[in-house]
Amino acid sequence: QVQLVESGGGLVQAGGSLRLSCAASGRTFSSSVMGWFCQAPGKEREFVAAINWSGSVTYYADFVKGRFTISRDNAKNMVYLQMNSLKPDDTAVYYCAHRPGGTGRYDYWGQGTQVTVSS
Repeated sequence: QVQLVESGGGLVQAGGSLRLSCAASGRTFSSSVMGWFCQAPGKEREFVAAINWSGSVTYYADFVKGRFTISRDNAKNMVYLQMNSLKPDDTAVYYCAHRPGGTGRYDYWGQGTQVTVSS
C-alpha cells in the first residue's frame, strides 16, 4: 500500500514559480518510478514528468521542458516538481503518482493540488 499526499499548489501570476511536493509512504517508494500528471478543467489527465528510482533519469512532456524540474529525495520519501515560468495554460490540478519498478502502470495516485496561474 502506498499513500501519496501533494502540497504546494496555489495562485501565482504568469511568469512566477511554484514548488510542488509529494510525500509518500510505503516500502516500495525507493524502488519505484514517480510521476507528476495534471488535469485542466474539461480535459483529460496528462503526463507532466517522471523520475526513476535513483533520480538519475527524468522524463518531461514537451510543454514543460525547460520550465519544470522533477526531483526526489528517497531518504525523506519525497518527490518534487519545481515549476518556473508558469503560464495560464499550466492551470490544472496536479497529481503525484507511483509506478512499481519494472512495470508500465501507475498504481497509486494522490488527491491532487490545485495550481492556478493568472495572466
